[in-house]
Amino acid sequence: MRLKNQPRVEIFGVGIDDVTLDEAAELILTHIKTGDGLATVFTPNADIVERCRRDESGTLARVFASASLSVPDGIGIVAASKILRTPIRERVAGIELGERLISLTEEDLPLYLLGGEGNTAAVAAEKLTGRHQGLNIVGTHHGYFSKSGEESDEVLGEIARSGAKLLFVCFGAPTQEKWITDNASALEASGVRCAIGLGGSLDVWSGKAKRAPKIFVSLGLEWLYRSLGDRKRLGRIGSVCSFAAAVLCERLRLIFKNRTSKP
Repeated sequence: MRLKNQPRVEIFGVGIDDVTLDEAAELILTHIKTGDGLATVFTPNADIVERCRRDESGTLARVFASASLSVPDGIGIVAASKILRTPIRERVAGIELGERLISLTEEDLPLYLLGGEGNTAAVAAEKLTGRHQGLNIVGTHHGYFSKSGEESDEVLGEIARSGAKLLFVCFGAPTQEKWITDNASALEASGVRCAIGLGGSLDVWSGKAKRAPKIFVSLGLEWLYRSLGDRKRLGRIGSVCSFAAAVLCERLRLIFKNRTSKP
């Protein structure tokens, strides 16, 4: 099920919807209110697209291709689209999409927060409801459980019993997208109408982590700030550099192809 009918922009085989932040939020809320079935929303960035490009099995690309809405989370995606002459209008950061949905959510729209360690999700829920009167968070659960089998089934049962219609899944990519895809049928049967992968958003909302300084955010370099401050993320710098090199090589290939094809 697609939320946006127009063709997706293809970057190394990964489809990205050309949507603004406002458009994405409107599409999601409209589906929750009037649509049928489960909509899945993923937020691929340059690192994810590069992982898909290197995945010879194509499994990861198929996971992201299954998204009902795929938003461009990262300036690298926007820049690549322009270099490859298939321009995307703007970056739609996952955390900003989540915040926009929260700000627009009505009291009768139940939200479930899934992810983080320990009580991170619960603390995030407390702080979010303190800032947004009427926000209806119906449940939380940490993300440190087996993503298949009995533990995962128990979490799915909790979500079903909560009556959630909107689900924020914050395991980090691509774990969150794989879990949503693997459990799409169960989530739909439980009444969830939209599941969104939002990475480290709960850490920020709980106060456990801080967003990058505004200068990094405005330049689209929030990923770099977070990578430099977290050793676990350092590998992403190499991945993004590899992605940038691949984009430039593809652009040169297209230029050469166009020139040689002219009479």
